[in-house]
Amino acid sequence: MALFELTLILLLTAVALTALSRRLEIPYPSLLALAGAGLAFVPGAPTIEIDPELALALFIAPVLLDAAYDTSLRDLNRYRLPLVALALGAVIFTTAVVAFVGWKMAGLPIAAAIALGAIVAPPDAVAASAVLGQFKVPHRVTAILQGESLLNDATALLIYRLAVSATLGAIMLSNAIPTILLSTIGSLAAGYLLARFSLLTLSRIEDAASSTVVQFAGTFGVWILADRLGLSAIITIVVYAMTLARRAPRRMSARRRVSTYSVWESAVFVLNVLAFVLMGLQARSIVGRLAGEGQGEAFVFAATVLAVVVVSRLVWVLGYGVIIRWFARFGSEDQRREAPSFRGGVLIGWCGMRGLVTLVAAFALPVEFPGRDPIVLAAFAVVLGTLVLQGMTLKPLLRLLNFDPDTTVDREVAQARVAIMQAALNVLSGKTSNAAAAVRAQYTAQRTIAENPENAQAATEYDRLRLYAINRQRDTLEELRRNGTIGDEAYHRLEEEIDWSELAASPAGSFQPLTTT
Repeated sequence: MALFELTLILLLTAVALTALSRRLEIPYPSLLALAGAGLAFVPGAPTIEIDPELALALFIAPVLLDAAYDTSLRDLNRYRLPLVALALGAVIFTTAVVAFVGWKMAGLPIAAAIALGAIVAPPDAVAASAVLGQFKVPHRVTAILQGESLLNDATALLIYRLAVSATLGAIMLSNAIPTILLSTIGSLAAGYLLARFSLLTLSRIEDAASSTVVQFAGTFGVWILADRLGLSAIITIVVYAMTLARRAPRRMSARRRVSTYSVWESAVFVLNVLAFVLMGLQARSIVGRLAGEGQGEAFVFAATVLAVVVVSRLVWVLGYGVIIRWFARFGSEDQRREAPSFRGGVLIGWCGMRGLVTLVAAFALPVEFPGRDPIVLAAFAVVLGTLVLQGMTLKPLLRLLNFDPDTTVDREVAQARVAIMQAALNVLSGKTSNAAAAVRAQYTAQRTIAENPENAQAATEYDRLRLYAINRQRDTLEELRRNGTIGDEAYHRLEEEIDWSELAASPAGSFQPLTTT
Protein backbone atom coordinates (compact mmCIF):
# COMPACT_ATOMS: atom_id res chain seq x y z
CA MET A 1 0.00 0.00 0.00
CA ALA A 2 2.88 2.37 0.76
CA LEU A 3 4.19 1.91 -2.78
CA PHE A 4 0.76 2.70 -4.25
CA GLU A 5 0.45 5.85 -2.15
CA LEU A 6 3.98 6.90 -3.11
CA THR A 7 3.15 6.42 -6.79
CA LEU A 8 0.08 8.65 -6.51
CA ILE A 9 2.10 11.35 -4.77
CA LEU A 10 4.81 11.17 -7.40
CA LEU A 11 2.33 11.41 -10.27
CA LEU A 12 0.69 14.49 -8.73
CA THR A 13 4.13 15.97 -8.11
CA ALA A 14 4.99 15.37 -11.76
CA VAL A 15 1.87 17.27 -12.82
CA ALA A 16 2.93 20.21 -10.65
CA LEU A 17 6.47 20.07 -12.06
CA THR A 18 5.07 20.07 -15.61
CA ALA A 19 3.05 23.21 -14.86
CA LEU A 20 6.16 24.81 -13.35
CA SER A 21 8.24 23.90 -16.41
CA ARG A 22 5.75 25.68 -18.68
CA ARG A 23 5.92 28.78 -16.54
CA LEU A 24 9.74 28.72 -16.53
CA GLU A 25 9.83 27.70 -20.23
CA ILE A 26 12.15 24.76 -19.65
CA PRO A 27 11.65 21.08 -20.63
CA TYR A 28 9.55 19.17 -18.12
CA PRO A 29 11.88 16.10 -18.30
CA SER A 30 14.60 18.32 -16.79
CA LEU A 31 12.54 18.81 -13.63
CA LEU A 32 11.55 15.14 -13.60
CA ALA A 33 15.22 14.20 -13.70
CA LEU A 34 15.94 16.44 -10.72
CA ALA A 35 12.98 14.94 -8.85
CA GLY A 36 14.19 11.42 -9.61
CA ALA A 37 17.67 12.28 -8.35
CA GLY A 38 16.21 13.83 -5.20
CA LEU A 39 14.19 10.69 -4.57
CA ALA A 40 17.42 8.73 -4.24
CA PHE A 41 18.12 10.56 -0.96
CA VAL A 42 14.62 10.33 0.59
CA PRO A 43 14.84 8.22 3.76
CA GLY A 44 12.57 5.19 3.81
CA ALA A 45 11.82 5.14 0.10
CA PRO A 46 11.07 1.56 -0.98
CA THR A 47 13.43 -0.61 -3.00
CA ILE A 48 11.81 -1.77 -6.23
CA GLU A 49 13.03 -4.64 -8.37
CA ILE A 50 11.69 -5.10 -11.89
CA ASP A 51 12.52 -7.72 -14.49
CA PRO A 52 14.90 -6.27 -17.13
CA GLU A 53 12.92 -7.63 -20.08
CA LEU A 54 9.70 -6.27 -18.59
CA ALA A 55 11.33 -2.85 -18.19
CA LEU A 56 12.14 -2.62 -21.90
CA ALA A 57 8.69 -3.76 -23.03
CA LEU A 58 6.75 -1.71 -20.47
CA PHE A 59 8.55 1.61 -20.87
CA ILE A 60 10.01 1.61 -24.38
CA ALA A 61 7.33 -0.02 -26.56
CA PRO A 62 4.46 2.48 -26.01
CA VAL A 63 6.74 5.54 -26.04
CA LEU A 64 8.48 4.42 -29.22
CA LEU A 65 5.18 3.67 -30.96
CA ASP A 66 3.83 7.08 -29.99
CA ALA A 67 6.88 8.80 -31.48
CA ALA A 68 6.93 6.66 -34.63
CA TYR A 69 3.22 7.23 -35.28
CA ASP A 70 3.83 10.99 -35.58
CA THR A 71 6.93 10.69 -37.76
CA SER A 72 6.72 12.18 -41.26
CA LEU A 73 7.88 9.85 -44.04
CA ARG A 74 8.26 12.89 -46.28
CA ASP A 75 10.67 14.54 -43.87
CA LEU A 76 12.58 11.29 -43.33
CA ASN A 77 13.14 11.08 -47.07
CA ARG A 78 13.89 14.80 -47.51
CA TYR A 79 16.52 14.87 -44.75
CA ARG A 80 17.81 11.33 -45.18
CA LEU A 81 21.49 12.34 -45.39
CA PRO A 82 21.67 14.25 -42.06
CA LEU A 83 19.42 11.65 -40.46
CA VAL A 84 21.75 8.82 -41.47
CA ALA A 85 24.71 10.89 -40.24
CA LEU A 86 23.05 11.33 -36.85
CA ALA A 87 21.02 8.15 -36.35
CA LEU A 88 23.88 5.92 -37.50
CA GLY A 89 27.08 7.96 -37.55
CA ALA A 90 26.64 9.95 -34.34
CA VAL A 91 25.37 6.93 -32.40
CA ILE A 92 28.25 4.71 -33.52
CA PHE A 93 30.80 7.49 -32.93
CA THR A 94 29.48 8.23 -29.43
CA THR A 95 29.27 4.53 -28.62
CA ALA A 96 32.87 4.00 -29.70
CA VAL A 97 34.27 6.98 -27.77
CA VAL A 98 32.36 6.13 -24.58
CA ALA A 99 33.30 2.45 -24.90
CA PHE A 100 36.97 3.41 -25.13
CA VAL A 101 36.64 5.52 -21.97
CA GLY A 102 34.81 2.72 -20.17
CA TRP A 103 37.43 0.18 -21.18
CA LYS A 104 40.43 2.33 -20.28
CA MET A 105 39.11 4.18 -17.24
CA ALA A 106 36.79 1.69 -15.54
CA GLY A 107 38.35 -1.54 -16.76
CA LEU A 108 35.10 -2.79 -18.30
CA PRO A 109 35.22 -5.73 -20.70
CA ILE A 110 35.04 -4.58 -24.33
CA ALA A 111 31.48 -5.83 -24.87
CA ALA A 112 30.28 -4.29 -21.59
CA ALA A 113 31.94 -0.99 -22.49
CA ILE A 114 30.15 -1.06 -25.86
CA ALA A 115 26.88 -1.67 -24.03
CA LEU A 116 27.53 1.44 -21.93
CA GLY A 117 28.26 3.46 -25.07
CA ALA A 118 25.02 2.26 -26.69
CA ILE A 119 23.03 3.09 -23.55
CA VAL A 120 24.10 6.75 -23.44
CA ALA A 121 24.33 7.34 -27.22
CA PRO A 122 20.71 8.05 -28.30
CA PRO A 123 19.31 11.54 -27.57
CA ASP A 124 15.61 12.06 -26.89
CA ALA A 125 13.80 14.85 -28.75
CA VAL A 126 10.99 15.13 -26.19
CA ALA A 127 12.90 17.57 -23.99
CA ALA A 128 14.09 19.65 -26.94
CA SER A 129 10.64 19.79 -28.57
CA ALA A 130 9.15 21.29 -25.42
CA VAL A 131 11.29 24.39 -25.91
CA LEU A 132 11.82 24.47 -29.69
CA GLY A 133 8.09 24.77 -30.32
CA GLN A 134 8.01 28.10 -28.50
CA PHE A 135 10.58 29.69 -30.80
CA LYS A 136 9.50 28.45 -34.27
CA VAL A 137 13.02 27.40 -35.22
CA PRO A 138 13.66 26.23 -38.81
CA HIS A 139 11.46 23.26 -39.69
CA ARG A 140 14.55 21.46 -40.96
CA VAL A 141 16.05 21.44 -37.46
CA THR A 142 12.94 20.13 -35.71
CA ALA A 143 12.31 17.49 -38.40
CA ILE A 144 15.89 16.22 -38.15
CA LEU A 145 15.79 16.09 -34.35
CA GLN A 146 12.48 14.23 -34.27
CA GLY A 147 13.54 11.78 -36.98
CA GLU A 148 16.87 11.22 -35.29
CA SER A 149 15.29 10.52 -31.90
CA LEU A 150 13.22 7.77 -33.50
CA LEU A 151 15.86 6.13 -35.68
CA ASN A 152 18.77 6.40 -33.27
CA ASP A 153 16.85 4.36 -30.69
CA ALA A 154 16.79 1.45 -33.13
CA THR A 155 20.52 1.78 -33.85
CA ALA A 156 21.56 2.16 -30.22
CA LEU A 157 19.36 -0.60 -28.82
CA LEU A 158 20.40 -3.01 -31.56
CA ILE A 159 24.05 -2.41 -30.60
CA TYR A 160 23.02 -2.66 -26.94
CA ARG A 161 21.34 -6.04 -27.43
CA LEU A 162 24.33 -7.46 -29.28
CA ALA A 163 26.80 -6.12 -26.70
CA VAL A 164 24.81 -7.51 -23.75
CA SER A 165 24.49 -10.90 -25.47
CA ALA A 166 28.21 -10.91 -26.21
CA THR A 167 29.06 -10.02 -22.61
CA LEU A 168 26.94 -12.87 -21.31
CA GLY A 169 28.41 -15.27 -23.87
CA ALA A 170 25.24 -15.70 -25.94
CA ILE A 171 26.81 -14.37 -29.15
CA MET A 172 30.23 -13.48 -30.51
CA LEU A 173 30.85 -9.94 -31.73
CA SER A 174 32.46 -11.42 -34.87
CA ASN A 175 29.05 -12.85 -35.83
CA ALA A 176 27.24 -9.54 -35.30
CA ILE A 177 26.94 -8.39 -38.93
CA PRO A 178 24.95 -11.41 -40.23
CA THR A 179 22.79 -11.22 -37.12
CA ILE A 180 22.09 -7.52 -37.70
CA LEU A 181 21.17 -8.08 -41.35
CA LEU A 182 18.80 -10.96 -40.62
CA SER A 183 17.28 -9.13 -37.69
CA THR A 184 16.73 -5.94 -39.69
CA ILE A 185 15.12 -7.61 -42.72
CA GLY A 186 12.91 -9.81 -40.56
CA SER A 187 11.89 -6.89 -38.37
CA LEU A 188 10.87 -4.76 -41.37
CA ALA A 189 8.66 -7.53 -42.72
CA ALA A 190 7.19 -8.44 -39.33
CA GLY A 191 6.35 -4.82 -38.48
CA TYR A 192 4.47 -4.32 -41.75
CA LEU A 193 2.54 -7.62 -41.60
CA LEU A 194 1.59 -7.20 -37.95
CA ALA A 195 0.34 -3.67 -38.66
CA ARG A 196 -1.92 -4.93 -41.46
CA PHE A 197 -3.30 -7.61 -39.16
CA SER A 198 -3.86 -5.04 -36.41
CA LEU A 199 -5.77 -2.81 -38.83
CA LEU A 200 -8.12 -5.68 -39.70
CA THR A 201 -8.82 -6.17 -36.00
CA LEU A 202 -9.25 -2.50 -35.10
CA SER A 203 -11.55 -1.79 -38.03
CA ARG A 204 -14.09 -4.19 -36.50
CA ILE A 205 -14.12 -2.49 -33.08
CA GLU A 206 -16.45 0.48 -32.64
CA ASP A 207 -16.17 1.09 -28.90
CA ALA A 208 -13.51 3.73 -28.12
CA ALA A 209 -12.38 2.19 -24.82
CA SER A 210 -12.11 -1.31 -26.29
CA SER A 211 -10.18 0.04 -29.28
CA THR A 212 -7.67 1.76 -27.03
CA VAL A 213 -7.15 -1.37 -24.92
CA VAL A 214 -6.56 -3.46 -28.05
CA GLN A 215 -4.03 -0.89 -29.29
CA PHE A 216 -2.02 -1.09 -26.07
CA ALA A 217 -2.23 -4.88 -25.98
CA GLY A 218 -1.18 -5.00 -29.63
CA THR A 219 1.81 -2.77 -28.99
CA PHE A 220 3.11 -4.95 -26.16
CA GLY A 221 2.27 -8.08 -28.16
CA VAL A 222 4.28 -6.90 -31.16
CA TRP A 223 7.28 -6.14 -28.94
CA ILE A 224 7.12 -9.51 -27.15
CA LEU A 225 6.62 -11.48 -30.36
CA ALA A 226 9.53 -9.75 -32.10
CA ASP A 227 11.74 -10.36 -29.08
CA ARG A 228 10.79 -14.06 -28.90
CA LEU A 229 11.52 -14.49 -32.61
CA GLY A 230 14.99 -12.98 -32.21
CA LEU A 231 14.10 -9.87 -34.23
CA SER A 232 14.77 -6.25 -33.34
CA ALA A 233 11.76 -5.23 -31.27
CA ILE A 234 12.67 -1.58 -31.84
CA ILE A 235 12.66 -1.77 -35.65
CA THR A 236 9.51 -3.91 -35.61
CA ILE A 237 7.63 -1.39 -33.47
CA VAL A 238 8.80 1.56 -35.60
CA VAL A 239 7.64 -0.07 -38.86
CA TYR A 240 4.44 -1.24 -37.17
CA ALA A 241 3.62 2.28 -35.96
CA MET A 242 4.48 4.03 -39.22
CA THR A 243 2.34 1.58 -41.19
CA LEU A 244 -0.58 2.19 -38.82
CA ALA A 245 -0.11 5.95 -39.13
CA ARG A 246 -0.43 5.80 -42.93
CA ARG A 247 -3.41 3.44 -43.10
CA ALA A 248 -5.42 3.75 -39.88
CA PRO A 249 -6.95 7.27 -40.18
CA ARG A 250 -9.61 6.27 -42.73
CA ARG A 251 -10.48 3.15 -40.74
CA MET A 252 -11.00 4.86 -37.39
CA SER A 253 -13.88 7.11 -36.40
CA ALA A 254 -13.22 10.65 -35.16
CA ARG A 255 -14.51 9.81 -31.70
CA ARG A 256 -12.19 6.83 -31.33
CA ARG A 257 -9.26 8.85 -32.64
CA VAL A 258 -9.72 11.74 -30.19
CA SER A 259 -10.16 9.31 -27.30
CA THR A 260 -7.12 7.28 -28.31
CA TYR A 261 -4.83 10.27 -28.71
CA SER A 262 -5.77 11.55 -25.25
CA VAL A 263 -5.10 8.19 -23.61
CA TRP A 264 -1.76 7.72 -25.35
CA GLU A 265 -0.58 11.21 -24.39
CA SER A 266 -1.39 10.51 -20.73
CA ALA A 267 0.17 7.05 -20.84
CA VAL A 268 3.45 8.33 -22.27
CA PHE A 269 3.59 11.01 -19.58
CA VAL A 270 3.00 8.45 -16.80
CA LEU A 271 5.67 6.13 -18.21
CA ASN A 272 8.21 8.98 -18.27
CA VAL A 273 7.43 9.77 -14.64
CA LEU A 274 7.68 6.16 -13.47
CA ALA A 275 10.96 5.63 -15.35
CA PHE A 276 12.61 8.58 -13.61
CA VAL A 277 11.24 7.43 -10.25
CA LEU A 278 12.52 3.88 -10.70
CA MET A 279 15.91 5.12 -11.81
CA GLY A 280 16.09 7.40 -8.77
CA LEU A 281 15.42 4.46 -6.47
CA GLN A 282 17.95 2.38 -8.40
CA ALA A 283 20.59 5.09 -8.07
CA ARG A 284 20.20 5.16 -4.30
CA SER A 285 20.87 1.44 -3.93
CA ILE A 286 23.84 1.69 -6.32
CA VAL A 287 25.41 4.55 -4.37
CA GLY A 288 24.96 2.47 -1.21
CA ARG A 289 26.78 -0.50 -2.75
CA LEU A 290 29.63 1.65 -4.11
CA ALA A 291 31.06 2.37 -0.69
CA GLY A 292 34.39 3.90 0.28
CA GLU A 293 37.02 4.52 -2.35
CA GLY A 294 35.03 2.82 -5.09
CA GLN A 295 32.24 5.34 -4.70
CA GLY A 296 34.47 8.30 -5.51
CA GLU A 297 35.90 6.56 -8.55
CA ALA A 298 32.38 5.72 -9.78
CA PHE A 299 31.29 9.37 -9.53
CA VAL A 300 34.41 10.54 -11.38
CA PHE A 301 33.76 7.96 -14.07
CA ALA A 302 30.11 9.04 -14.39
CA ALA A 303 31.13 12.70 -14.73
CA THR A 304 33.70 11.78 -17.36
CA VAL A 305 31.13 9.84 -19.39
CA LEU A 306 28.78 12.83 -19.22
CA ALA A 307 31.46 15.17 -20.56
CA VAL A 308 32.44 12.73 -23.31
CA VAL A 309 28.81 12.30 -24.41
CA VAL A 310 28.23 16.07 -24.71
CA VAL A 311 31.52 16.82 -26.45
CA SER A 312 31.42 13.87 -28.86
CA ARG A 313 27.99 14.89 -30.19
CA LEU A 314 29.08 18.48 -30.73
CA VAL A 315 32.26 17.34 -32.48
CA TRP A 316 30.36 14.99 -34.77
CA VAL A 317 27.54 17.39 -35.69
CA LEU A 318 29.79 20.42 -36.26
CA GLY A 319 32.37 18.34 -38.12
CA TYR A 320 29.67 16.90 -40.37
CA GLY A 321 28.41 20.43 -41.08
CA VAL A 322 31.86 21.66 -42.05
CA ILE A 323 32.36 18.75 -44.47
CA ILE A 324 28.93 19.18 -46.12
CA ARG A 325 29.35 22.94 -46.49
CA TRP A 326 32.77 22.41 -48.09
CA PHE A 327 31.37 19.97 -50.64
CA ALA A 328 28.35 22.25 -51.26
CA ARG A 329 30.72 25.00 -52.47
CA PHE A 330 31.30 22.94 -55.62
CA GLY A 331 27.64 22.05 -56.12
CA SER A 332 24.52 23.80 -57.39
CA GLU A 333 22.74 26.74 -55.83
CA ASP A 334 20.15 24.41 -54.28
CA GLN A 335 22.88 22.31 -52.69
CA ARG A 336 24.51 25.38 -51.19
CA ARG A 337 21.16 26.58 -49.87
CA GLU A 338 20.32 23.19 -48.34
CA ALA A 339 23.73 22.82 -46.66
CA PRO A 340 23.50 22.86 -42.84
CA SER A 341 24.28 26.21 -41.28
CA PHE A 342 26.68 26.70 -38.38
CA ARG A 343 23.84 27.99 -36.17
CA GLY A 344 21.70 24.96 -37.00
CA GLY A 345 24.63 22.67 -36.22
CA VAL A 346 25.18 24.30 -32.83
CA LEU A 347 21.49 23.89 -31.97
CA ILE A 348 21.30 20.26 -33.12
CA GLY A 349 24.56 19.47 -31.35
CA TRP A 350 23.32 21.00 -28.09
CA CYS A 351 19.94 19.24 -28.31
CA GLY A 352 21.50 16.01 -27.13
CA MET A 353 19.46 15.50 -23.97
CA ARG A 354 19.15 11.85 -23.00
CA GLY A 355 15.90 10.50 -21.65
CA LEU A 356 13.70 7.47 -21.26
CA VAL A 357 15.58 5.08 -23.58
CA THR A 358 18.87 5.63 -21.75
CA LEU A 359 17.23 5.21 -18.35
CA VAL A 360 15.40 2.01 -19.20
CA ALA A 361 18.26 0.41 -21.15
CA ALA A 362 20.56 0.88 -18.15
CA PHE A 363 17.90 -0.32 -15.76
CA ALA A 364 17.31 -3.44 -17.92
CA LEU A 365 20.89 -4.70 -17.60
CA PRO A 366 20.94 -8.14 -15.95
CA VAL A 367 21.93 -8.16 -12.28
CA GLU A 368 25.04 -10.26 -13.01
CA PHE A 369 26.22 -7.93 -15.81
CA PRO A 370 29.90 -6.92 -15.33
CA GLY A 371 30.23 -3.36 -14.02
CA ARG A 372 26.45 -2.93 -13.82
CA ASP A 373 26.53 -0.49 -10.90
CA PRO A 374 28.98 2.03 -12.37
CA ILE A 375 27.25 1.71 -15.77
CA VAL A 376 23.82 2.48 -14.33
CA LEU A 377 25.24 5.34 -12.27
CA ALA A 378 26.95 6.76 -15.38
CA ALA A 379 23.70 6.48 -17.38
CA PHE A 380 21.78 8.29 -14.65
CA ALA A 381 24.45 11.00 -14.54
CA VAL A 382 24.24 11.43 -18.33
CA VAL A 383 20.44 11.75 -18.27
CA LEU A 384 20.43 14.12 -15.30
CA GLY A 385 23.40 16.12 -16.55
CA THR A 386 22.21 16.59 -20.13
CA LEU A 387 18.64 17.42 -19.12
CA VAL A 388 19.77 19.98 -16.57
CA LEU A 389 22.83 21.40 -18.35
CA GLN A 390 21.50 21.39 -21.91
CA GLY A 391 17.77 21.45 -21.28
CA MET A 392 17.84 24.47 -18.99
CA THR A 393 20.24 26.43 -21.21
CA LEU A 394 18.39 25.72 -24.46
CA LYS A 395 16.18 28.80 -24.22
CA PRO A 396 19.11 31.25 -23.74
CA LEU A 397 20.94 29.51 -26.59
CA LEU A 398 17.96 29.99 -28.91
CA ARG A 399 17.84 33.68 -28.05
CA LEU A 400 21.56 33.93 -28.78
CA LEU A 401 21.28 32.12 -32.13
CA ASN A 402 18.32 34.35 -33.06
CA PHE A 403 16.67 32.24 -35.77
CA ASP A 404 14.07 33.86 -38.00
CA PRO A 405 10.59 32.49 -37.10
CA ASP A 406 9.79 29.53 -39.35
CA THR A 407 6.31 29.42 -40.89
CA THR A 408 6.69 26.25 -42.99
CA VAL A 409 4.04 24.27 -41.14
CA ASP A 410 1.67 27.26 -40.96
CA ARG A 411 1.88 27.70 -44.74
CA GLU A 412 1.27 24.01 -45.35
CA VAL A 413 -1.75 24.05 -43.03
CA ALA A 414 -3.20 27.09 -44.84
CA GLN A 415 -2.66 25.55 -48.26
CA ALA A 416 -4.20 22.22 -47.27
CA ARG A 417 -7.13 23.95 -45.56
CA VAL A 418 -8.04 25.75 -48.79
CA ALA A 419 -7.87 22.46 -50.71
CA ILE A 420 -10.10 20.52 -48.33
CA MET A 421 -12.64 23.36 -48.11
CA GLN A 422 -12.82 23.48 -51.91
CA ALA A 423 -13.27 19.71 -52.03
CA ALA A 424 -16.27 20.04 -49.70
CA LEU A 425 -17.75 22.82 -51.86
CA ASN A 426 -17.25 20.76 -55.02
CA VAL A 427 -19.07 17.73 -53.66
CA LEU A 428 -21.97 19.94 -52.50
CA SER A 429 -22.23 21.87 -55.76
CA GLY A 430 -25.01 19.65 -57.13
CA LYS A 431 -27.12 19.84 -53.99
CA THR A 432 -29.96 22.40 -54.06
CA SER A 433 -31.69 22.01 -50.69
CA ASN A 434 -31.76 24.72 -48.05
CA ALA A 435 -29.59 22.56 -45.81
CA ALA A 436 -26.98 22.24 -48.56
CA ALA A 437 -26.99 26.00 -49.07
CA ALA A 438 -26.36 26.53 -45.36
CA VAL A 439 -23.48 24.06 -45.35
CA ARG A 440 -22.00 25.66 -48.48
CA ALA A 441 -22.15 29.08 -46.82
CA GLN A 442 -20.20 27.73 -43.83
CA TYR A 443 -17.49 26.16 -46.01
CA THR A 444 -17.26 29.28 -48.16
CA ALA A 445 -16.60 31.40 -45.09
CA GLN A 446 -13.95 28.97 -43.89
CA ARG A 447 -12.26 28.92 -47.29
CA THR A 448 -12.20 32.72 -47.42
CA ILE A 449 -10.35 32.78 -44.11
CA ALA A 450 -7.97 30.03 -45.25
CA GLU A 451 -7.12 31.86 -48.48
CA ASN A 452 -5.74 34.77 -46.47
CA PRO A 453 -3.56 33.12 -43.80
CA GLU A 454 -1.58 36.33 -43.35
CA ASN A 455 -4.74 38.03 -42.09
CA ALA A 456 -4.39 36.68 -38.58
CA GLN A 457 -6.99 39.09 -37.22
CA ALA A 458 -9.69 37.74 -39.53
CA ALA A 459 -8.93 34.15 -38.66
CA THR A 460 -8.89 34.93 -34.96
CA GLU A 461 -12.17 36.83 -35.13
CA TYR A 462 -13.85 34.03 -37.08
CA ASP A 463 -12.88 31.41 -34.52
CA ARG A 464 -13.71 33.69 -31.60
CA LEU A 465 -17.22 34.23 -32.95
CA ARG A 466 -17.71 30.49 -33.36
CA LEU A 467 -16.55 29.89 -29.79
CA TYR A 468 -18.74 32.76 -28.61
CA ALA A 469 -21.79 31.05 -30.12
CA ILE A 470 -20.73 27.64 -28.74
CA ASN A 471 -20.38 29.12 -25.27
CA ARG A 472 -23.99 30.36 -25.46
CA GLN A 473 -25.06 26.89 -26.64
CA ARG A 474 -23.49 25.38 -23.53
CA ASP A 475 -25.31 27.85 -21.27
CA THR A 476 -28.63 26.97 -22.90
CA LEU A 477 -27.97 23.24 -22.68
CA GLU A 478 -27.15 23.57 -18.97
CA GLU A 479 -30.40 25.46 -18.42
CA LEU A 480 -32.43 22.81 -20.25
CA ARG A 481 -31.08 20.10 -17.98
CA ARG A 482 -31.43 22.27 -14.89
CA ASN A 483 -35.12 22.99 -15.49
CA GLY A 484 -35.89 19.37 -16.33
CA THR A 485 -36.66 19.85 -20.02
CA ILE A 486 -34.11 17.17 -20.98
CA GLY A 487 -32.57 14.24 -19.13
CA ASP A 488 -28.92 13.36 -18.70
CA GLU A 489 -28.78 11.00 -21.69
CA ALA A 490 -29.95 13.71 -24.08
CA TYR A 491 -27.70 16.21 -22.30
CA HIS A 492 -24.54 14.15 -22.77
CA ARG A 493 -25.32 13.38 -26.41
CA LEU A 494 -25.71 17.09 -27.21
CA GLU A 495 -22.69 17.93 -25.06
CA GLU A 496 -20.59 15.63 -27.22
CA GLU A 497 -21.84 17.36 -30.39
CA ILE A 498 -20.88 20.75 -28.95
CA ASP A 499 -17.48 19.40 -27.91
CA TRP A 500 -16.76 18.40 -31.51
CA SER A 501 -17.79 21.85 -32.69
CA GLU A 502 -15.49 23.46 -30.15
CA LEU A 503 -12.58 21.27 -31.22
CA ALA A 504 -13.18 22.32 -34.83
CA ALA A 505 -13.31 26.00 -33.85
CA SER A 506 -10.07 25.87 -31.85
CA PRO A 507 -7.98 23.00 -33.28
CA ALA A 508 -4.78 24.16 -31.62
CA GLY A 509 -6.44 25.28 -28.41
CA SER A 510 -5.15 28.80 -29.04
CA PHE A 511 -8.42 30.76 -28.97
CA GLN A 512 -10.52 31.71 -25.98
CA PRO A 513 -14.28 32.24 -26.37
CA LEU A 514 -15.75 35.67 -25.86
CA THR A 515 -17.71 36.01 -22.66
CA THR A 516 -21.48 35.86 -22.94
CA THR A 517 -22.10 38.00 -19.90
